[in-house]
This record gives sequence, structure tokens and C-alpha cells, in this order.
Amino acid sequence: TQGGGTHHGGPTRARGSRVVSRADAGRYVCRATNRHGVATRNVVVTVEYEPSIGEPGCPERRLWLEGTPAQLGCAATGNPPPLVTCAKVGDSRDHPLDPPLVTPKGQRDTQDPPRVPPIVTRAHAGTYECRATNAHGSVIRNVTVAVEYGPAAVTLRVLPSANVTRGTTFSLDCGAEGVPAPTYSWAVPPATNLRVAADNRSVTVTGATPANRGLYTCTATNRHGRSAGTVLVSVDESWLVALVTLGSLGAVTVLALAVAGGYYLKTTACKKGEYNVRDAEGSSEAACLHRHRHDRTEVFGIQLTQP
Repeated sequence: TQGGGTHHGGPTRARGSRVVSRADAGRYVCRATNRHGVATRNVVVTVEYEPSIGEPGCPERRLWLEGTPAQLGCAATGNPPPLVTCAKVGDSRDHPLDPPLVTPKGQRDTQDPPRVPPIVTRAHAGTYECRATNAHGSVIRNVTVAVEYGPAAVTLRVLPSANVTRGTTFSLDCGAEGVPAPTYSWAVPPATNLRVAADNRSVTVTGATPANRGLYTCTATNRHGRSAGTVLVSVDESWLVALVTLGSLGAVTVLALAVAGGYYLKTTACKKGEYNVRDAEGSSEAACLHRHRHDRTEVFGIQLTQP
């Protein structure tokens, strides 16, 4: 009796033992022959091997967007089909991102029920360890996940404060979280005494005037959206009003003092001085003296001073 085997789709295999490779898998026809005839039988050979994870089925860098479903499936080859699980490095608990089982053809294993993936948050960023395991061993591949998100938490500060004194210098600083890093734009009251920084993150106003009053809006933008912050700036002129008021009061006071002083000097001049009693009646200064009538006679009171 003679025996032989033919690999369908390949050359005839030689007799004897040999090192098995994955290429040996397939359907074989075994033929037995003697002088009385020929008998054949088909044999299917399966080659099992340990898992492997390559770059095409499991890229080492992933980019997720906040608010979308988190999916970290890694395709692994192996026979029997390996179980692939991924967990965040440094996380003591099981991470809820275990992908479904993957067959060598990349098809989902029907024995594993589909899971509802979690929603991506910024906390999902980091390094994940993906492990493929079957009966013949396991292999690990690290995957780095970055999470992008639109601008959020815009902060708009006015230094030293939003209540500005006329003539002083103030600045507005804008900041926002976002990946990729956001760019900034401003909407400000029309004025010529302001300067925007090169990176557009701040605005400086020199010598504040009433034209600088109003709303200042900073908008942060990246490819995932935009967000804005607004602050109201007022220019305080109370010191100027006070100065004008003080100036007016000062002028009134000076005028009042001048009138009072003149009256005082006039009345004092009328009351004080050296007079000749004999010439008092005919003197032009006599009109300033205390005069009263007594029995149709005019009597002058004259203040005399010591010689």
C-alpha cells in the first residue's frame, strides 16, 4: 500500500515530521493506493498559534472627542481567536472600555454581548494597556489616548478692578481651557487708547476716559467650538466732580470773604480813627460816625483814640 497527501491550494507535502507553520493550515487529501485500487479521504488541518497585536489593527495613538462614545477596540490575530481587553494604566479598578472580542477577520464574537460604551470625558485621557489572550499565550500593546474638547470655563479678569478711575491704566486678561489650545478675539468699546497683546489674550487701556466704559467680550475658539466671557467696565469720575465742586465752593468762599472783609474794613474804618471834635460836623468822615438826633439836634459819637 502506498499513501500520500496533497494540500489543496499548495504543493504536495513530503512524508515525515516537520515544523508546523500557519501556512500549513487548510484541507488535505489523503490517498491510499495498492494493486487493487485507490482510496482517498479529505482532512482539514487547523494550526493554532499565540496572539499578536499589530499597528494596523491597533494604532498606538488615539484621538477622542469629549462627549462622544468611548471606543478602544484593538484587532488581534491568533487561533483560537484571542480575548482583547484594555485598561487604563494606573487605574486600580477595571476600566469600562473593554472592547468586544475580535476574530482574526476583525468580526465581533457573537458570544460576547455588545456593551453600551461610556461617554468620553477629559478623565479618559492617558495610556491604556491592551492585552490579547488565548490558550497559547498573551501579548500586550500600549495605546495612548488624547481627549480633545471645545473651549470651556472662559475667565475674564480686569486688573486692578472693573471700576476704573478716570486717567488710570487697566488691563483685561482672558483665559480658557480647550484642546487644541484656543485662539482669542475681542469685542470692546470703540476707543483709541487700548492695545491688544500679540497673543490676543489681554487688552491694556492707558489713561481711561469715558469712551472706555462698556462691555468687554473675550471669545475663545478652537475646531470644536467657541465660548465667550463678558465683563462690564465703568469709569469713575467722582474725583473730578468733587474737584469741580470744591473749586466752586472755593470761589464762593473767596467772594464771601472778600465781601465780608470789605464790610469789616469799611465798618472798622468808620468806627476807628483820630478825629478833631471841632471839625467832626463838617468832616466828610462824620457821615460814618454814629449819628442820632436829640431834640432836633444832631449828636455825633466819635471814637477817640489815645494820642
